[in-house]
Amino acid sequence: MAPAIGAPAILHQNNLLAAFKFKPSSSHPLFFTNYSFPRSVSYSSSSSSSSSLFLNQTTSRPCIRITRVTTAPVEYAPPAPDFNFYQEIARLKALKSQLSDASSLQGRIQIIDSDSRVRSFFNATRNKFARVLDNLNLDEYQVYLLKCVVAAGQEHVLGGYFECEFDSKSTRSSLKSAFYVLAEMIEKWDKNAESETLSFGKEEIKALRSLLKILGEVEKFYDCIGGIIGYQLMVLELLAQSTHQGQAVNWSQHRHNIIEIHPPNVLDLSQDTEYASQAALWGIEGLPDLGEIYPLGGSADRLGLVDLETGECLPAAMLPYCGRTLLEGLIRDLQGREFLFFKLYGKQCITPVAIMTSSAKNNHERIISLLEKLRWFGRGRSSFQLFEQPLVPAVSAEDGEWIARRQFVPVCKPGGHGVIWKLAYDKGVFQWFRNHGRKGATVRQVSNVVAATDLTLLALAGIGLRHKKKLGFASCKRNSGATEGINVLMEKNTDDGKWSYGLSCIEYTEFEKFGIVDGPLSLNSLQADFPANTNILYVDLPSAEHVGSSTGENSLPGMVLNIKKSIAYEDQFGMTHCVSGGRLECTMQNIADSFSNTFPSRRYEGIEDGLDTYIVYNERRKVTSSAKKKRRHGNKSLHQTPDGSLLDVMRNAYDLLSHCNISIPEIQSNEHYADSGPPFLILLHPALGPLWEVTRQKFHGGSISKGSELQIEAAEFLWKNVQLDGSLIILAENVMGATTTDENGEDVLQYGKRCARCKFENVNVTNEGINWTSRDNIYWKHDVHRIEAVKVILHGNAEFEAVDITLQGNHVFEVPDGYKMKVTSQNSGLSIQLNPIEEKLMDSGSWFWSYKLKGTHIQLELVEL
Repeated sequence: MAPAIGAPAILHQNNLLAAFKFKPSSSHPLFFTNYSFPRSVSYSSSSSSSSSLFLNQTTSRPCIRITRVTTAPVEYAPPAPDFNFYQEIARLKALKSQLSDASSLQGRIQIIDSDSRVRSFFNATRNKFARVLDNLNLDEYQVYLLKCVVAAGQEHVLGGYFECEFDSKSTRSSLKSAFYVLAEMIEKWDKNAESETLSFGKEEIKALRSLLKILGEVEKFYDCIGGIIGYQLMVLELLAQSTHQGQAVNWSQHRHNIIEIHPPNVLDLSQDTEYASQAALWGIEGLPDLGEIYPLGGSADRLGLVDLETGECLPAAMLPYCGRTLLEGLIRDLQGREFLFFKLYGKQCITPVAIMTSSAKNNHERIISLLEKLRWFGRGRSSFQLFEQPLVPAVSAEDGEWIARRQFVPVCKPGGHGVIWKLAYDKGVFQWFRNHGRKGATVRQVSNVVAATDLTLLALAGIGLRHKKKLGFASCKRNSGATEGINVLMEKNTDDGKWSYGLSCIEYTEFEKFGIVDGPLSLNSLQADFPANTNILYVDLPSAEHVGSSTGENSLPGMVLNIKKSIAYEDQFGMTHCVSGGRLECTMQNIADSFSNTFPSRRYEGIEDGLDTYIVYNERRKVTSSAKKKRRHGNKSLHQTPDGSLLDVMRNAYDLLSHCNISIPEIQSNEHYADSGPPFLILLHPALGPLWEVTRQKFHGGSISKGSELQIEAAEFLWKNVQLDGSLIILAENVMGATTTDENGEDVLQYGKRCARCKFENVNVTNEGINWTSRDNIYWKHDVHRIEAVKVILHGNAEFEAVDITLQGNHVFEVPDGYKMKVTSQNSGLSIQLNPIEEKLMDSGSWFWSYKLKGTHIQLELVEL
């Protein structure tokens, strides 16, 4: 067991390693920019109880040095008089070891029956308990699971039916014991307690069945750390480290590993634009080798999302953002890349999508229901693979006791997105990707609404595929105080005297363990030194499968116990409780720790070029902006709220269109809009690009006034010298192509076939647009009250052209399938011509954009037929 990293430490000048600086190697095909900084910090753990800080003022990149004992046992001093961590950890360790040596269920049952807590509990209640089990017809494995709960010290979850007298070695406090005795007395007063027949009602039986399902999943999924017993042991070990690190710890005098943490060299896409373009093209041409992975199992409690009709809590994937759910936004981004591939290579490419769900807030059922409602986005059911992650018990921060709502109902939460690798292996997801011929996959979280902006995601995947990397991070500047980790370069010497290097991540919840203080004024603050971890990844699928199939702890990377957030729950009496606690979580990005590279001697220059891991870096609003938490009323901060992320989407729209000779208001800081909406609303379909160099060739000149609204749901689109003051909305049914039905009765989207088309040339659009004074407007939902608008609705392969005209006031132009509408001006007003499209042009349209590769760039040509 690893010792507590956050134990008392002293920083010594003599322990500083020689300062060094990695230099970029432009000769290597994978060129990295040095992310260098003007100071160096070294940190080491020792048994001293005092602490001090030494700051080495050099011009080298900073490093944090951590000396850790990797094999020495740790003695945990009891944090409170009523709970002895050391005693409980030692007991569970011994029990876990015995269970792991058992080769059969019968052997494990014999071992669990010999545990002192189990004997005490079941001996005191064997008659009543036996009758209950007989009535329910539980099998021996289910009984074993219940005994594991007791052995883990969580017998309170089983409720008051089973009286128990613990010996003096029991770890339960005297106060808690008194409450349990009182509860038993009250139970005996109940008229049912007077009956000789003991039985459960329907609700209790249902709750017990649900508990057994949860226990079975925990026992099976966490088998690599010892099942239920191992789960509780890990909880206590991490809890002892995180909450009681200030107490005395005995360190054995074993050989030490030296770990240093350095700011990593990164490929800055905003600086090396030519390489960035090349990498993005690698990503496009490699699309047939790529899959997509979405970890959607989180409970997203901070969003406070509720179904207005039923009052039920909703998962983050269902957040209605910019007119559609966040899950729909992920698929739209993916389809935008697939449409670009089609335009370049003339081939249909449907990317397989694996989605990790959970049962929290009916997440799994709701996502399936949404996919079915949207007919699987025209991609076919076979292109999706959903796999459900297990829920795990939430624990008290005081002593690791499972929090329970009522009898048989522990408070459970998803076990973090890091379970995705083992779960994907267990559920056959890697094999499914292999059946689709996929080599790598991009991973992004649903709450990050800008991850697919411009070329970041494509360049990340392109580099990974091209250079056969195992893992890649998309990173950016870290905001101080943000609930996000940092990307680091780990350096350590191994037990055999070699040196290991790898890019990894440290979660913000783990900063204290590494001696990191997060804040702009702190001496060893890292927000300016280390780039942010954004949970946007490229992963080599065979490498990830190898980790996920591991029988050890490696299959659950980055195990943490975050007890910095309160857990709210409602008990059986309808009373709401809020307690300090957490649950065992894993972090998916820390799979990188399994991909470090070993060298015979220490390396001082260009180490990143030879690693299996890499980092691409870009402007923050092109990498991450999350809709993670609900904005509180009156709170001026928009950070990580849907309101704040919408402003970043608008900033990206400004950056995109202002380079097209379009006059548009620049967006100021978030604080400027805390009491108002954004200065404009511009929502563009991803298939217009998604690369900005593609999108910009479809826009030329004009202006967009403050307070205007522009929504374009079309891929074949031209804007030329358009003056917009008000609302312009273009909605096409066939944005990227037409949907047909295959032999299995499924809808299949055929890219490029019968696309809708729209042109605006020399047009002045003026109307009242959005009523910006309306208090009912929710801009991030795109739920706004309009006074007037110009709306173009294109059915099927309809086409619309507006040329040399002023459109003033409210207009709706609805074009039927198979027709082309052209609107011009004449002396008496508007001239509207509606003509059928020629039969030979039904599929291709009367015009289209032709995409051609010119070196590392894509050039568009408007082809008229």
